[in-house]
Amino acid sequence: MNTPVLQSEDTHSKVVGYLLWLFGFLGAHRFYYGKPVTGTIWFFTFGLFFVGWIIDLFLIPAMDREADLRFRAGPTNYTLAWVLLTFLGVFGIHRFYQGKWITGIIYLCTGGLFLIGILYDFWTLNDQISLKHSEQLGTV
Repeated sequence: MNTPVLQSEDTHSKVVGYLLWLFGFLGAHRFYYGKPVTGTIWFFTFGLFFVGWIIDLFLIPAMDREADLRFRAGPTNYTLAWVLLTFLGVFGIHRFYQGKWITGIIYLCTGGLFLIGILYDFWTLNDQISLKHSEQLGTV
């Protein structure tokens, strides 16, 4: 009897995961791979006092596989959205990229809605993109 094999599209990049790991003691790579709770813990404890940060060096391939299975692929590139959020989030560039023009303008005029919006997006960006992909495919 053949069992079906789960196929996943590459929604997240290991290369970007490792680049964000360099800032991982602040949780960047954990947020990227859809782990906002531990990302927040890493942020406030400097990667569990750098111990968790070092361990994550070896966990990134597994986090990447898990993210590829969990999030729906589509026209909006997760990696590009995350790079835009991480480096230009206060200007709302990641929101413009997703087609969210009104909130993009609000972020641009308010510094990422006074940084609260940036924190919200770090927690929810993967889900925002996945939902957008589901809506475009009519599966929601």
